[in-house]
Amino acid sequence: MTQHEDAVRAQAVRMARDAMSRRRFLGRAGALFGGALVAPSVLAACGSSGGSKAGSGGGAKSVHISNWTSYISTQSKKDFTRETGIALTYTEDINDNNEYFAKVRPNLSRKRSIGSDAFVLTDWMANRMINQVKWTQPFVAAKFPNKSNLRAALQHPGFDPDRKSSAPWASGIAGIAYNVKTTGKEIKTIDDFLAVGGTKTVLSEMRDTVGLFMLADGKNIKKPTLADAEPSFARIKQALADGKIKGVNGNEYVNDLGSGNLAAAFAWSGDVAQIAKSNPDIKFAVPESGGTLWSDNFMIPYTTEKADLATEFVNFFYDPKNAAILTAEIQYISPVNGVAEELTKLGGAAAKLVDNPLVVPTDAFLATLSIFGVLDEKAEAAFDKRFAEVTGTG
Repeated sequence: MTQHEDAVRAQAVRMARDAMSRRRFLGRAGALFGGALVAPSVLAACGSSGGSKAGSGGGAKSVHISNWTSYISTQSKKDFTRETGIALTYTEDINDNNEYFAKVRPNLSRKRSIGSDAFVLTDWMANRMINQVKWTQPFVAAKFPNKSNLRAALQHPGFDPDRKSSAPWASGIAGIAYNVKTTGKEIKTIDDFLAVGGTKTVLSEMRDTVGLFMLADGKNIKKPTLADAEPSFARIKQALADGKIKGVNGNEYVNDLGSGNLAAAFAWSGDVAQIAKSNPDIKFAVPESGGTLWSDNFMIPYTTEKADLATEFVNFFYDPKNAAILTAEIQYISPVNGVAEELTKLGGAAAKLVDNPLVVPTDAFLATLSIFGVLDEKAEAAFDKRFAEVTGTG
């Protein structure tokens, strides 16, 4: 989600640790936390460590994007540069919302470049970046004609009602992933998850782990309160103490599931879909009590002078054809209208995704999902503190 400096600092520090997080597991293009460079080979500088803004530089146009791992395809990056003439440095350096916030805070709080011209963060962190610390700048409207393709349901979020400073990159679902070869049976509920034998983990993202338990406890996570969450915190604490949950982690659960080291884990839909391509024993289930739904948002830091080029980047992926190619690769829910039709045109495995509700959800399926409600700064600090106490991650 500054004038409430101590609360923000506590939130930032909580997750700044070595554990991997959302979408860090495969790096299909062979790049884990490195910069994937797309021709032309000589790029203009994205910024300096001491300057107040990132300069546009001379020569070839270039842009630097920070994102989560396995959230784009190599082909999409090449297509962007070929069609726009903008050289792309694409860095997979976002592993966790709070961790990234802590990383960029020293420079952004001093109006200095962070080296990137755009980053992608989850709804609640988008709220902090846009409204609390005010470290973003608006898109260049003339460079974003494809914004008209944004799905109606995503057009007016409370944290950015007119989408002036944020554009959804993708949406996903938190549920339960499991290796059916290890568990020997399907998992349909949180109780099933706790009862099945083998090693199990939950997510480092508080809203997803606590949200799934709260839904199982019959609570409304759209308007979360600490009092409503306390029984769920207690269940998580007891399950950890009893060994029914072995720990808290991020996307490393996927490799561990594939290798048989994990029986089950709280997980994100697109991650599991990607590894299931090569390992059909890996399954994903939305618990009968419901799953959580979230979006990651493309934003431009206020310290770059390349807002026009960053806007051109997101505009490229709001073309339905380009959005479909991206969706076929990452298998998260696209924010762009017309993707289902374009997936059908692609044929083969891409066309089959149209019938997968985890990628192209029906209204009935969406009704089984809930978005964790907005917490004010005081409530967020209290939730984070309690989660850290329960999981031992403080």
